[in-house]
Amino acid sequence: MNSEQIARSVDEIWDASIVPTLQRYIRIPNQSPLFDPDWKQNGHMHEAVALAKSWVEEQQIEGLRIETHELKGRTPLIFIEVDGDDSSTVLMYGHLDKQPAMVGWEAGLGPWTPVLRDGKLFGRGGADDGYAIFAAISAIRAVKAQNAPHSRIVVIIECCEESGSLDLPAYIELLSDRIGTPRLVICLDSGCGNYEQLWMTTSLRGSIVGNLTVEVLSEGVHSGDASGIVPSSFRIIRILLDRLEDARTGLILPEWLHADVPPDRMAEVRETARILGDEIYNKFPFLPGMTPMATDPVELLLNRTWRPMLSYTGQAGLPDLVQGGNVLRPKTSIKLSLRVPPTLDATNLDGRLKSLLESDPPYGARVTFEPEKGAGGWEVPKVQPWLEKSIDSASQNFFGKPATTWGEGGSIPFMGMLGQRFPNAQFLITGVLGPHSNAHGPNEFLDIRTGKNVTACVAQVLADERTNA
Repeated sequence: MNSEQIARSVDEIWDASIVPTLQRYIRIPNQSPLFDPDWKQNGHMHEAVALAKSWVEEQQIEGLRIETHELKGRTPLIFIEVDGDDSSTVLMYGHLDKQPAMVGWEAGLGPWTPVLRDGKLFGRGGADDGYAIFAAISAIRAVKAQNAPHSRIVVIIECCEESGSLDLPAYIELLSDRIGTPRLVICLDSGCGNYEQLWMTTSLRGSIVGNLTVEVLSEGVHSGDASGIVPSSFRIIRILLDRLEDARTGLILPEWLHADVPPDRMAEVRETARILGDEIYNKFPFLPGMTPMATDPVELLLNRTWRPMLSYTGQAGLPDLVQGGNVLRPKTSIKLSLRVPPTLDATNLDGRLKSLLESDPPYGARVTFEPEKGAGGWEVPKVQPWLEKSIDSASQNFFGKPATTWGEGGSIPFMGMLGQRFPNAQFLITGVLGPHSNAHGPNEFLDIRTGKNVTACVAQVLADERTNA
C-alpha cells in the first residue's frame, strides 16, 4: 500500500463528499429511542439511515452489497458485505443514533446546525458516531483503489447504541451466519487522548443507568405548614445516595462495585499520564477557581477508566426557579449513571443496586429504582504482534507519531457482546473524540484532520490484516 496515495484518496473523498454529507446528517435530529420514544413516527432515524445508505451506494465499490434490516419493534440496522478473501473476515462497527440536544451551545452553534470552523465540524452526532460509516467505506475504497488484497469485510451500523444497544443482539442472531467469525473487529466509536497520534482503546467501563424516585405525599403541601413534620423527598434521596457514594470524595462505597486493576493496565495508565499530563483535566471547561477531583494525573485516569464513579444526569419533580413556590413536593426523581470497572462481572448488578437503594426506606417513604439500561465493561484481549506493528506503522505514516493505547471511561455495549461471542478475535477500537470534542454535550465537534487520519490508518490495517492472515 502506497501511504501517499492512501492519504490523497482519503483527503479527496472527505473534502468533496463526506463533510457535505455529514453536514446533512447533523441536521437530522435522530435521537436514540431512549430519548425519542416516538422515533419511528417522527421518521428522523429512517431519514438518517436513508442518507447513509444512499451515500454508500453512490461510491459504487466493486463487490459491495448494502441492506437495511428492521425487525418489528426495533430500530433499523445497516448491513454491508464486501467481497474479499473468504478465508478471513473483518467486522467493522459504528452507529447512527444520537444523544439529545443538550443546552449550553455557544452563540452560532447548535445540535442540529452544522458549522465548519477552524477545521472542525460542529453539531450533534458528527463525531459520535455519524462519521463511522463514511470512514469505514472510504478506507475500503482506498484499499481497492490500489488493488490490494483484503479479507471479506462486514460493516454493521446500528441505531440504538446510545440506548444501550438493546436491539443489536437480535440482529446479531439474525445475521450470524452472514457475519461469520471475524478475525479482526474495527470499531470507530471511541476516543483519542490527543489529535496527534492514533489511540487504541484497550478497555471500556460498564454502566448502569436508572431512575431513583422517592415519594412522600399524594400531593404537594405548603412548606411552612409541613416542613419539620413531613420529611423532604429530596433529603431522603440524599440519605439513600450516601449508601452508594461518599459525597465528600466521590468514592463508591460498596466493595462489590470495585475490581482490581491488572498490572499491564496500571502500566498503561502511567504511560498515558506521562503523554497527556495536565491535558487529562485541562480539556474540560472548568469555571475559574474550580479544580479536578485530584491533582495526580494517574489518579484521575484511574478514576476515569478503572474505578466506579457516579453521575447525576436528569431529574423530575423539581419545578424551575420561577415556578418553584413554597411547596413541599410530593416526590423527587433523579437519573443515576453509574460507571463500573471494565472487568467487573455485571451479572445482576442492577438488581443489587436496586436492593441497596430500596431496602429499609427512611421514614417508610416509597422508594423505587428502575434500571433503564446497563451493560458490563470490556477489556481487549492480548494484541497480536502483527496488529500492534500495523497500528503503530499506520500512526507513523498518517499522524507522524507512534500509536498509543489507553482505557476509555465510556461504554460500547457491542464490544462486550463481541468479546464473548468471538474470544479469538483481535480488536482495533479507536475514534475521533478527543480534547474538547464534547460528545453528548454542547459544542460537540468532529476534528476533520483526525477523521481523515483515522480513515487512512484503518485502510492500512485492512491491507495488513490480509497480508498477515
